[in-house]
Amino acid sequence: MSPARSLQQGTRYRVVAVATAALTVPALAAGCSVANSSHSDAASPDTLRIVLPQEPPTLEPCDASLTSTGVVVRSNITEPLVERNADTGDLEPKLADSWEQTSDTVWTFRIRPGVTFSDGSAFDAEDAAFSIDRTVNSTIGCDVDGYVFGDDALVVNAIDPSTVTVQTPAADPILPLRISFVEMVPSTTDTKDKVRDPIGTGPYKIDYWDHGQRLSLVRNDTYWGTAPEYARAIYQWRAEGSVRAAMVVNDEAELATSLGPEDGAGDLGAAYPNNETTALRIDGSQAPLDDYRVREAIDLSVNRAGIVKALFQGLGEPAGQLVGSSIVGFDPDLQPTPYDPDRAAQLVAEAKADGVPVDKQIRLIGRTGQFPKINETVEVIQNSLSKAGLNVKIEMMDTAAQLEYQVRPYPQSGPVMLVIQHGNQAGDAQFTVDQYMRSDGYQSYFGTTGYDAQIEAAEKLVGAARQDAFASVLANEPKEIRQFAYIAHMNGVLAKSPTVQYTPNSATGDEMRLSEMTHADTSANG
Repeated sequence: MSPARSLQQGTRYRVVAVATAALTVPALAAGCSVANSSHSDAASPDTLRIVLPQEPPTLEPCDASLTSTGVVVRSNITEPLVERNADTGDLEPKLADSWEQTSDTVWTFRIRPGVTFSDGSAFDAEDAAFSIDRTVNSTIGCDVDGYVFGDDALVVNAIDPSTVTVQTPAADPILPLRISFVEMVPSTTDTKDKVRDPIGTGPYKIDYWDHGQRLSLVRNDTYWGTAPEYARAIYQWRAEGSVRAAMVVNDEAELATSLGPEDGAGDLGAAYPNNETTALRIDGSQAPLDDYRVREAIDLSVNRAGIVKALFQGLGEPAGQLVGSSIVGFDPDLQPTPYDPDRAAQLVAEAKADGVPVDKQIRLIGRTGQFPKINETVEVIQNSLSKAGLNVKIEMMDTAAQLEYQVRPYPQSGPVMLVIQHGNQAGDAQFTVDQYMRSDGYQSYFGTTGYDAQIEAAEKLVGAARQDAFASVLANEPKEIRQFAYIAHMNGVLAKSPTVQYTPNSATGDEMRLSEMTHADTSANG
């Protein structure tokens, strides 16, 4: 047996360039990624036409935890070693046949034989080790790194062509779940910059990308698994939900995502629980938001039931925590904060009397197209906060601009509240609290050492003890930190042509698998 090939690259790189990297990708996308003289989105029985709310900011596989990237890339262009079943929550084999914990800090993965990349090259343990190392230990600022691995450095070894070992700094009972977020790429992939045209093992590969216009994937004829039915998928994007719905109704597209109940899909609309939770994330490090009473007043000013009923037309439910019911750690007894505008105004008045500068302008930042009725939602919240005595200004941004305020390092720009939408597709609360609630979390403004210790203790547990510990962590957040004003657990709406058979699930918003889409049997309808 050849000696182990270590891919550890020295000192762990802390993510400081994610926003910058994401902002530069569209600038690189000025032309077609693949020459193709037959760019056509005309209707064809072998082509799926899909309309999204926004163009993917990048197709870089290590950024696939970004919803707008993952919905195109994950399980279509690239694949992981293991994957989570969205219906059962179980981990299942993908590019790895099996895995086991071989010591306290080491997990061993056995690579599936006979897999090739879309360029014809063979996939083996060296590629797997390279992909993990590039995602977690490199300096390119992968979103998956910050989202899934945080500050953990991994030592990755390709032991032989079919065996990979991953060593963690400390025992990690959910390492395979983390690895499910790492998309496999060839070992020839750039290690210094993110890529525009990824090569993967998935059932599709990039055909062309006309930046600002459309993106085409074509079936990968060398795919190791079952060949998908559709030969091609063409993605377009339209900001208005009503326009996306109309494209399906008028037979200009087969699928449209992120719709609202009022967008006009009619009988072609399908509602489903999409595992997303919306919330306000409050920067408690700056006045007046550094006063707990002000943050409590903001929480009390959110009319969750009214927003769900009037704006979401009942598609969702008021939220009292950042994870949904399918997630390990969800606390079924944790109730949403009651809407109490009088108490909110009283708290703001008390803070003002104590010298807190409650008149200082607070920026309320939302992302255009983030979810249906996002504009109306922030306007309702702004109105309630104004009545409570706070000075709030709404700012709507596109994806790239909003990303600067979503992940560290944050701009130094005064007090901010950010509308977030979090979907924990991993199924474990650790992925939520590590990011959003630790004092140094990738998407957290602040915290306390005591609360960090509660999180760390929960992460060492398994089974029922883990469930109970994370439920306590989530229940304690409003009491000890109150960084969030939770809004709603969301439902998604997808418009689907009668010619397509596809059942959306909780993962659809982040990972829409083309291989699960087939031609519908319309013979019964004549």
